[in-house]
Amino acid sequence: MDNSIIVTNNKLVFDKYKESMEVDYLEDMNYLNILCYVRDRIHQGHKLLTHPLSGSIKPNETPYKSIIISKNKQNLDEKGLIIIEESILTARKFLENKATPNWTDRVLNDFMIIDLSLMENVIDKLER
Repeated sequence: MDNSIIVTNNKLVFDKYKESMEVDYLEDMNYLNILCYVRDRIHQGHKLLTHPLSGSIKPNETPYKSIIISKNKQNLDEKGLIIIEESILTARKFLENKATPNWTDRVLNDFMIIDLSLMENVIDKLER
């Protein structure tokens, strides 16, 4: 995975992959901010490698998000741009209907583990 970057606000993802991959760890960003950051990176020429709304957890349920983009810049990834823009609209819709709850630390840790598990699964598949 030398040709990709993980964009995340999840410390568990950062801690697991910081030695083996490039990781943009954006600790203070929320779910929606991560999506917007990835959109900006796509505009710079990076390619979207994982779907921003992967998993079954709704954007207003978890504060954590990890997305993989290409390290190398190329022509604009139009398909990826459409996907991330639609994901931003979807996340905004969910967040406008109901804000992310102030979860306990235990629940937050569970959400970090779920996000990490999604990354582990996709990285395993991409490395094959």
